[in-house]
Amino acid sequence: MKISMQNLIKFMKSRKGFLVLIAIAFGCLFIAFTNNSNNEDGITSLEQKKKLLAAIGTLLEGQHYSPKLINDAFSKKVFKKSLEEIDGEKNILLKADIDILKKYENTIDDEIHGGDIVFLPTISAIYDKRFKEVENLFRDNLSKPFDFNVDEEFVTDEEKLDYPINEKERNERWRKKMKYLTLERYVDLLDQREKLLNKDSAKTDAQLEQEARDKVLKIMNRTFERIKSTFNEDKRFNAFINIIANAMDPHTDYFPPVEKRAFDEQMSGRFYGIGAQLQEQDGVIKIASLVAGYPAWRSGDIEANDIIVKVAQGKEEPVDISGFDVTDAVKLIRGNKGTEVRLTLKKQNGTIKVVSLMRDEIVQDESYVRSAIIKEENKKIGYIFLPDFYADFERADGARCSEDVAKEIVKLKKEQIDGIVLDLRNNGGGSLYEVVQMVGLFIKSGPVVQVKDKDGKVTVLSDNDPSVLYDGPLAVMVNGFSASASEIFAAAIQDYKRGLIIGSNSSTYGKGTVQRNIALGKPVDFASGRTEYGAVKLTFQKFYRINGGSTQLKGVTPDVFIPDSYEFLKFREKDNPASLPWDEISKATYEVSPNQNGLQNTISNSNLKVAQNSNLSIIKSNGAWLAQNNLKPASLNIAKYRGQQKLVKTTVEQINTLSKLTNDMNIEVTESDKAKYFKNTDKAKGDRYQAWLKLIKSDLYIDATKNILVNYLNENEVAVIKK
Repeated sequence: MKISMQNLIKFMKSRKGFLVLIAIAFGCLFIAFTNNSNNEDGITSLEQKKKLLAAIGTLLEGQHYSPKLINDAFSKKVFKKSLEEIDGEKNILLKADIDILKKYENTIDDEIHGGDIVFLPTISAIYDKRFKEVENLFRDNLSKPFDFNVDEEFVTDEEKLDYPINEKERNERWRKKMKYLTLERYVDLLDQREKLLNKDSAKTDAQLEQEARDKVLKIMNRTFERIKSTFNEDKRFNAFINIIANAMDPHTDYFPPVEKRAFDEQMSGRFYGIGAQLQEQDGVIKIASLVAGYPAWRSGDIEANDIIVKVAQGKEEPVDISGFDVTDAVKLIRGNKGTEVRLTLKKQNGTIKVVSLMRDEIVQDESYVRSAIIKEENKKIGYIFLPDFYADFERADGARCSEDVAKEIVKLKKEQIDGIVLDLRNNGGGSLYEVVQMVGLFIKSGPVVQVKDKDGKVTVLSDNDPSVLYDGPLAVMVNGFSASASEIFAAAIQDYKRGLIIGSNSSTYGKGTVQRNIALGKPVDFASGRTEYGAVKLTFQKFYRINGGSTQLKGVTPDVFIPDSYEFLKFREKDNPASLPWDEISKATYEVSPNQNGLQNTISNSNLKVAQNSNLSIIKSNGAWLAQNNLKPASLNIAKYRGQQKLVKTTVEQINTLSKLTNDMNIEVTESDKAKYFKNTDKAKGDRYQAWLKLIKSDLYIDATKNILVNYLNENEVAVIKK
């Protein structure tokens, strides 16, 4: 199997790759549309879409922090991005199609300013025609055996391709793609055959090649059916609006109602559903596990491995979800509290059963903060993992990450820990209010972050509580996926010299902008604040460190940099051409921590040790090689392909081996967590917690950060003795 990082890069580039920083202020834009449908994907008539597009254009030009002029230059960017979104691999549309569409390259701005919507219907019609053509192409190419002894290549980097000039060239592109996908699976099957004990029962090369093509055909059929069933006219319009919003900056987005609901759920850690975890397997959606105490579990009619065939809203006609991915299936199953959802299930014994459930509030507490205790020598280090800066502002008793972190600190202090490691790796941010409160747990009162609006007005957000919950040794872990609120926190701790910032990339993500939600249309659910046409998440401020520098583009540079294999991938803010620039403002007034003895000495010594660590040097160089190799064409000659993959596999295995500890760390659970996870009736929950513990015990970067903190403790003990 080819080991590729492209999907990871694309995921991190997308607006769903991480939670964005949200301001607490909310605006409302009520547009006088009439819509008789309950379609959560958006509005249906062309006139409604025209009005919505014009309203959003006005909003972007008038309220965005740094609005780009919606002119011909802006139109060209939207045009180019639209083509990338609809046919990124350049194997559906032809060069002649692009030539036809070129006449709209400079007119999309006119549509945004209230003109007739022409570009999207035109490109959709062309796409639909070509889509039907390539649907036959992949089946034709998979209908006969491939010759893997021919010396040819498949270009995986679409940026190196132009659109095919004719159907013959497009067919050749699909032939190579199908051959490449088949080759991946064929080599896997050959490798599996080599491991068979009973060689007499082994399949022939021809049988394995046929099996590989059958697997690819199944995947492609499922993919095309999913596109046909889910990528409808409304979703294309929503995607088009989002392309326009993203052209202003990467974090200005349009959320249709169902997407807005998903965003709110992610921020709050709560949603209304049935309490079941789903998984996709071989083109079907299965029940993976049930959460004790919630509707699916209470029904007694739903079990793990049941296949969900159809989903219906109350008494409405059921929707067949064959070919759906988990995300789309979840959107149908979730809804407002107290509403009915009917699941048509195929049970493990083959029978079909329809189960009616009333949606209830589900609390995703496993997406909240967690902690453990790491024992090293005679020291006890508290480890706190924070996945998001979450906040549920809809409820007085809603989850707040600052309050939850405070509870974990109290638990750890009872265990008499000597220091704390706070892990913000892969934490994409969240609530601005919460990060200010959380910094306040570690410092006396003072500024935390500066915020500037579109008019140049600067506001300093401060912690006004002079009390300090934890004043001991602190290390904060970050990486290239730590963004927004994570960067505010790390920057404040660094500027106050309150602790050590340990990074597995040379800088954090580099998102220094603030967004707020502008609701569109009439309210449909007052409890959640959702409206009929969703919302625009609009960039309206930039934030700055208290030292005056922006985290935009540059991010936060760690005090100690421990290399990982993602350093050379292009997924950060600086890699997106639509990103706002870096700048700086005046420094705020603040005093650095008085307890910084030995901090700089530990930083210098730690960086020296990292530079001398041969294993970390190998991880870094291997990551650079993989990033470069991933852009090279893949050979379709089986001998050369196997040679390429052997190098890739060996390199990845070496990274994985070096990134895990040979001997697990000594990690213990606090007494209160033992009761929460090991004496709970929800066995699946306890199992998932055990899996999390197992994962962190072998984490090289947690171990390295713990060692740096222990060294800091030991060095300061020596310094105190000498005094």
